[in-house]
Amino acid sequence: MAPAQLRVAVVCSSNQNRSMEAHHLLSQKGFAVRSFGTGSCVRLPGPAPDKPNLYDYSTTYDAIYQDLLRKDPELYARNGVLRMLRRNRAIKLRPEQFASCREPFDLILTCEERVYDQVVRELTAREQETLQLVHVVNVDIQDSYREARLGAVLLCELCQCVSLLDDVDSDLAELLLEFEEHSGQPFLHTACFY
Repeated sequence: MAPAQLRVAVVCSSNQNRSMEAHHLLSQKGFAVRSFGTGSCVRLPGPAPDKPNLYDYSTTYDAIYQDLLRKDPELYARNGVLRMLRRNRAIKLRPEQFASCREPFDLILTCEERVYDQVVRELTAREQETLQLVHVVNVDIQDSYREARLGAVLLCELCQCVSLLDDVDSDLAELLLEFEEHSGQPFLHTACFY
C-alpha cells in the first residue's frame, strides 16, 4: 500500500501540538492524513496553569494567533505557542473535533491513553454502517514541543512500516510489538468498525 493510500488520522486533546506536528510530518511524507482533538474545547497555555486560553473548535488558528498577540505577545512567543500556531495555520484552517468527523480511516493514531479511550468510545457508540475495519493505535507522547517532534517521527516511522505490510489486519499486532521493543514504549491497539 502506497503512503497516499493509507488513510491516517492523528488525534490529541486539542488538535494543537502533538497531532499537528505528526500531521505536518506525515503530509510531508505523502500520507493522506487529517488531525483532530477530542476535548470539548481547544485549550492552550495561559498566563498561569489555572488560567488557560479556551477556544471553540470553530475558531481558526489565525484568530487564535491574533488573540494571543493582543493578550501578551512576549509570553506566547517565549513559550512557543505563537510558533506552533504559525505551523498549524500553514497546515489547515482550524482545529477539528474528532467526534464531528464521519470520514473513514484505515489507521487512527492517538497521543495519550485518555484520548485513545475517547476515540474508541466514540467509534463504538456510532451505528456501524459499512463494517470497514479501522485500527486505533496509541502511543503516549508528552505534550511538549520536543516530545511532539520525537513522537511525530515515531508515528511517521510506524505509518511507513504499516504502508509496507501485505495484510495490515493480520500483521499490525506483530509490527506494534516490534515498535514496542524498538522504542521502549507500550502501544495500545483496538480494532473498531465503521
